[in-house]
Amino acid sequence: MKKILIANRGEIALRIMRTAKKMGIKTVAIYSDIDRNALHVRFADEAVHIGGNTSGESYLLGDKIIEAAKKLNVDGIHPGYGFLSENAAFADAVEKNNIIFIGPKSTSIKMMGDKLAAKDAVKNYDIPMVPGVDHAITNIAEAKLVTEKIGFPILIKAAAGGGGKGMRIVENNEEFESQMKRAVSEAISAFGDGSVFIEKYVTSPRHIEIQVLADTHGNVIHLFERECSIQRRHQKVVEEAPSFILTPEMRKKMGDAAINVAKSCDYVGAGTVEFLMDSKMNFYFLEMNTRLQVEHPVTEYITGIDLVEQQIKVARGEKLEIQQEDLKINGHAIELRVYAEDSLNYFMPNVGTLEVYEIPKGNNIRLDDGYEEGMEIPIYYDPMISKLVTYGKNRIEAIQLMIQAIGQYKIEGVQTTLPFGKFVCEHEAFRTGKFDTHFVKNYYSADKLKSEFDKEAKIAALLGLKLYLEDQKKLRVPNQLFKS
Repeated sequence: MKKILIANRGEIALRIMRTAKKMGIKTVAIYSDIDRNALHVRFADEAVHIGGNTSGESYLLGDKIIEAAKKLNVDGIHPGYGFLSENAAFADAVEKNNIIFIGPKSTSIKMMGDKLAAKDAVKNYDIPMVPGVDHAITNIAEAKLVTEKIGFPILIKAAAGGGGKGMRIVENNEEFESQMKRAVSEAISAFGDGSVFIEKYVTSPRHIEIQVLADTHGNVIHLFERECSIQRRHQKVVEEAPSFILTPEMRKKMGDAAINVAKSCDYVGAGTVEFLMDSKMNFYFLEMNTRLQVEHPVTEYITGIDLVEQQIKVARGEKLEIQQEDLKINGHAIELRVYAEDSLNYFMPNVGTLEVYEIPKGNNIRLDDGYEEGMEIPIYYDPMISKLVTYGKNRIEAIQLMIQAIGQYKIEGVQTTLPFGKFVCEHEAFRTGKFDTHFVKNYYSADKLKSEFDKEAKIAALLGLKLYLEDQKKLRVPNQLFKS
């Protein structure tokens, strides 16, 4: 593989290109109108204009991307995450055009992309599942019968997608019908498919995922877990590896389950198996993400393995050089997704121009970003600016370094999730590991964060006054003019 095209943009495109460059592989960037001067375009060996500003006019145009790849004699296409990364039809079309898709087979993507098909695929491997229905439902009367069997609270989820869309928690019978209608409507709007499934809602859940890696020779390993329970709107913001609560026995049990999920769909490449864990340490299969995850750097830190390099090697048909018994956890890593969102206003997108952009630097601080000072964050795409990652010999060291790195990161022109990240890292519930996916609901409010801002501003003002008064006490000798 001498040349690859990265079918993505921003920080993930740059991250993939850096590994490709290290491996001696040339890279091709694609870009939309607004991304013409983006960093990933400048970093690549070649770049191709793919279309207009919106995703539908550019980064989602699979046929046009493949056409560009063929013209430039590209050997492989890496989809990154988002956009076409979990599009089975795109993966299939890439292969049919004699280009290597740096990811799993299209059949695996299709199977794991449908939550009900995924559950059906893994049921023969004795993997724990949340009690619920094993087929898609759109009929309210049938849904009510299912709910009566499993009892409230329940979770209604879109069968065809994720990201919190088409998802509703229902506490009682009175709100069931309205929530069911909303979930179906949202699913139709987001995925063009109103099918939903119903399962028992796991109260106080933790979101724990296992990184897997598989080659084309039948070898499958896991690279331990990531804790992803700090979320807003069912989407992750803070992730860490390893999890604070897993024992070695539980880690092995979940790792073996994740390997079996990968085997159930004949998986190839890097993937992630997601689980929910209840307050009694029971874990349940949630879904499999058939791509690289945003939070993959924390796994890279604790294992010393470059996951993108492994993806490329597997795509070239190479055997995994690592065996399960060779792997061990070294230290602790934490990642904060830095979004252009207003933490004081329900995490609403807050895109604009980066008037000031000064990044943190130092040992064990990693920043994957795709911006520099003066650049605009486009309204057309996900508002993530960067992934800020810190590493320590232990969890407390990684947390303290994250607080320090957040303090060094200067961004003006847009509001970001940096203050929220600091709030999390300083909160007792997070520091003691006693939290779940309801952290935001249970502990966070804009008023609390605002009061922290006010407290810090007051301390800064008092410190400034103290320094001023001390300065005034110093003896001042006026300038003397001497006549000769």
